[in-house]
Amino acid sequence: MMETEEKFATLKVVKRNGKKVEWNGAKIAVAIKKGFDSVQGEEEEHKYTEKDINKVYNAVVNRIERDYAAEDKIKIEQIQDLIEEELQKKGYEDVYKSFSEYRERRNASRQLFFGEKKQHKFLKAIESLGLKSALEEDAKRENANVDGDTAMGTMLQYGSTVSKEFAKAYLMKPKFAEAHENGDIHIHDMDFMPMGTTTCCQIDLKKLFEGGFSTGHGHLREPKDIMSYSALAAIAIQSNQNDQHGGQSIPAFDYYLAPGVLCTFKKQFKQEICDYLDFTEFGNFINMERIAKDIDKLKSIEFDLKDFDHYTKDSEEVKRLFKMSYEKALAKTERATYQAMEAFIHNLNTMHSRAGAQVPFSSINFGTDTSPEGRMVVRNYLLATDAGLGHHETPIFPISIFKVKEGVNYNPGDPNYDLFKLSCEVSAKRLFPNFSFIDAPFNAITYNPDDYRTEVGYMGCRTRVLADVTDGNAITPGRGNLSFTSINLPRLGLKHGLALGGETDLEGFFTELEEVMDLVKDQLLERFEIQCSRHIYNFPFLLGQGVWIDSEKLKPGDRLRKVLKHGTLTIGFIGLAECLKALIGKHHGESKEAQELGLKIIGFMRQKTDEYAEKYNLNFSLIATPAEGLSGRFTNIDKAIYGKIKGITDREYYTNSFHVPVYYHISAARKLELEGPYHALTNGGHISYVELDGDTAMNIAAFEKIVRLMHDNGIGYGAINHPVDRDPVCGYTGVIGDVCPGCGRKEGEGVPIERIKNASLNTCGGR
Repeated sequence: MMETEEKFATLKVVKRNGKKVEWNGAKIAVAIKKGFDSVQGEEEEHKYTEKDINKVYNAVVNRIERDYAAEDKIKIEQIQDLIEEELQKKGYEDVYKSFSEYRERRNASRQLFFGEKKQHKFLKAIESLGLKSALEEDAKRENANVDGDTAMGTMLQYGSTVSKEFAKAYLMKPKFAEAHENGDIHIHDMDFMPMGTTTCCQIDLKKLFEGGFSTGHGHLREPKDIMSYSALAAIAIQSNQNDQHGGQSIPAFDYYLAPGVLCTFKKQFKQEICDYLDFTEFGNFINMERIAKDIDKLKSIEFDLKDFDHYTKDSEEVKRLFKMSYEKALAKTERATYQAMEAFIHNLNTMHSRAGAQVPFSSINFGTDTSPEGRMVVRNYLLATDAGLGHHETPIFPISIFKVKEGVNYNPGDPNYDLFKLSCEVSAKRLFPNFSFIDAPFNAITYNPDDYRTEVGYMGCRTRVLADVTDGNAITPGRGNLSFTSINLPRLGLKHGLALGGETDLEGFFTELEEVMDLVKDQLLERFEIQCSRHIYNFPFLLGQGVWIDSEKLKPGDRLRKVLKHGTLTIGFIGLAECLKALIGKHHGESKEAQELGLKIIGFMRQKTDEYAEKYNLNFSLIATPAEGLSGRFTNIDKAIYGKIKGITDREYYTNSFHVPVYYHISAARKLELEGPYHALTNGGHISYVELDGDTAMNIAAFEKIVRLMHDNGIGYGAINHPVDRDPVCGYTGVIGDVCPGCGRKEGEGVPIERIKNASLNTCGGR
């Protein structure tokens, strides 16, 4: 491929609008690949391979070299003619027919759109949405939380696809759109660029709860019991998702909901005392109004009952009634808290946002509030997660994250150690919670034990926001990511490595990596300006209700830069393992040399983002990209260009971010040891997974050992994947072989066993 690029360095390609652009062989390869893809059956085994695509591609390139050697330009229509000719010559009649018919449809579309050079892209983008299923059309699967086959889901995808084409045609410089189309980079959530939305936010519920808030259709009063606290928390997530294109997270769930527990207890305590007094003669001489006022002054559900002795008139019977009232009130509060947590989980797995086609992508962080109320919230949330949904299904949302901290919950004797143990038990059964580690050096540096706002909070997908270069105020609530764009690292490795038969050129690799990073930086700044040009009324909940930090200070005519600057502009990457394989023949799980080079590459990227942050006084950061379909998109494009290369393009995906490949056999301890240093470099977000076989619920000690290995290896955020099966007939949850341990029925008898192979649910906003 590199030889081809050099060979045609002086040849210009003339586009339909007359503009001359540099030769780009990747575009030809992609066009040929799309022709072959269009005739591959959905269910039958693909009859064409990368070899067929490469055969046509090489023939076209050879024709251009032969027929246009003396020319300085070639028209795009001439290239397409050559593709058709070579498809016919080599006997690919069905591909030729599909490719030719597609060209005719595109020409008709351009005429329909009055010949405007950009408008014709709209029909190209939407014509597949109404005719193909989500299995056939990538655009319908781009958002994991949207069912692209439903009526509303398809409607959203129409809008999404048209919006994306509008963004490429009118809102961004051509070089950014071309880099995205070619697979050099991937601009995430491009369809939301015209709206100027931001990605995600860590919601400060305390701020919303005080005085209540409006969803735009009515004002919700300040909550007064744990049930209303949990209900409003779910509503806040749902409402905020309508103003952003990513997910929503709560950074200190236990701290925020703890006051609701106290409110509920006070109500129950007063009611229980009243009920007892109504059935005894003591009601005649005890002033219930004064008791109620003293109960309202309580700061905790745990207190010394002797504080109420002055009401008992030295009566042991009255003292006993107060004690019984307290115990019963506490039990009822516990029960109410469990029901509130159960309702919260059910709400977030059933309520919809964005025109009713999407379940909100939600995350919650908890585990460090040592108050009795906060502990009650966490305990009951974990128990409700363990119980599952209505038919004992494992709840997908919210993605819960237990914050691990020495001195708080990590060691025996820590006040919340029992909650840490319970979180391991529940995760071993239900996949969640995941675990974040405040003691990781890069998380601990800003930690203030007296201010929970300084505790790191993660989105379930891995996004992290903490330090703030704009004012040095390192807190999590009210902040989030603005947008992010990912770089195709394997392609750079292929261009400058051993894989294609050349020699490793690290100098050339880092030079081009810097060029691509500069390109992405400029693209993020361009998008940031679009976001800053919007107004408060464009985001009635996020900004209108003061969810985003400092947004309550905005005046109607203010530019949004003064508050959006607190978010992150993030550069991501895919496929470090394949990049290393392409460069030197081994990935970082296979050799010390590769690990050192991997750290050098990601360290270089972090250094560049730090330089951007200092230069522009904005929070540029580096994220280990949540791959989703992107890892497959990059691979498919590169496979069409370079063919199937062992260990690099021979699978359907590139390895997620800096992970050691899942197919490579390695111990959990070694995997965490290798991946830990990358967490310190990726300040925009990261996650490490450990894959376990068998029923982890039967070996909690082993499960906990893995969590402790994460802690000891400097992991910022980690998850443990393991099989989770459920028999929908009897409700049994656990590892199920050929026979269900719950009811004894065999696999294949009646309703199929539901099987979740791993926690592949940690995707950012489902996008």
